[in-house]
Amino acid sequence: RPSPGEALQWRDSLEKLLQDPYGLASFHSFLRSEFSEENAEFWVACEDYKKTKSPVKMAEKAKKIYEEFIQTEAPKEVNIDHFTKDVTMKNLAEPSPSSFDMAQKRIFALMEKDSLPRFVRSEFYQELIK
Repeated sequence: RPSPGEALQWRDSLEKLLQDPYGLASFHSFLRSEFSEENAEFWVACEDYKKTKSPVKMAEKAKKIYEEFIQTEAPKEVNIDHFTKDVTMKNLAEPSPSSFDMAQKRIFALMEKDSLPRFVRSEFYQELIK
C-alpha cells in the first residue's frame, strides 16, 4: 500500500499512477466500477507489447490486442476515432514496437482528462490519502 504522500502524486500524474502497481490496481478497480476498465487494460497491453523483442511474438500480440480492443465490436473495444483506428490497422501490416502508439496516446489522454479526475474524487482514493 502506498503512503498518502505517494498516492497524492497520482492526482497530478496519470503516468505515476499507472507505473505504480498499487496505483494501477486501484485505478483499474475504480474503472471497473464505472464499466470503463478496457482503457487501463489496453494501456497495459500496449506497454507489454512494446517490450516484446521477437517479431513472431510481436505479430501474435498485435493481433490479440487488435481483436480484443481495436476492431469494431471487439469484446473490450476502446473509444478511439476512425483516423486513429485506420492508422493503427495500417501499422499492423508490419508490426513494430510503435504500432499502437497513436491509439495508446489517445486512450492515455482520455483517461487523464476523464477518468483520473473522477478517480481522484472517489471515496476509494480519498481513503488512500488520509
